[in-house]
Amino acid sequence: MLRVLLFLAFLVVPVLEIWVLIQIGQVIGGWQTVGLLILDSLLGAWLVRLEGRRAWRALREALNSGRMPDRELADGALVVAGGTLLLTPGFLTDIAGFFLILPFTRPIARRGLSWFLGRRVRVMASGTPFGAMFPPHGAGGGPGASAPGGPRVVSGQVVDDEKPTDRGPGARGDGPGRQSLRPPGNG
Repeated sequence: MLRVLLFLAFLVVPVLEIWVLIQIGQVIGGWQTVGLLILDSLLGAWLVRLEGRRAWRALREALNSGRMPDRELADGALVVAGGTLLLTPGFLTDIAGFFLILPFTRPIARRGLSWFLGRRVRVMASGTPFGAMFPPHGAGGGPGASAPGGPRVVSGQVVDDEKPTDRGPGARGDGPGRQSLRPPGNG
């Protein structure tokens, strides 16, 4: 299904781009259309550079703070994809490129990307032994599943290493739960 959609996109998008360019050229003129495309490209290059630096800086800060940079990686990928769309001549791909690059529309694109990739992972993993790790969207019952709106519950077992009788005379104070290798009273 995805291959068919990609084939249609690569077939239909260039035809639509040419049609839009002809329509705009008939309204404002050919040279003005070319000038608008050049201005659009310059603005896009400046914006890709600005947002790319911002995404790179956020990625470095997330890595330096020791947290998983999932949002920052998605932003970087969206900036690269938007820059690629801005490289192709045409107004429709430029609109899509600006949608992926602009900081106030990128969160919408990030949510769409997250939904799409999550769905692809579930579909691809469903036929493997790892399929149980990715329950269908909205279904619970998997590892770490919780009731809708409730807190995430992780099952576990508490192990108490230190008992009150473990710390008798002769035991060294190597820390909680640690015992001396010598039996108590020999030391």
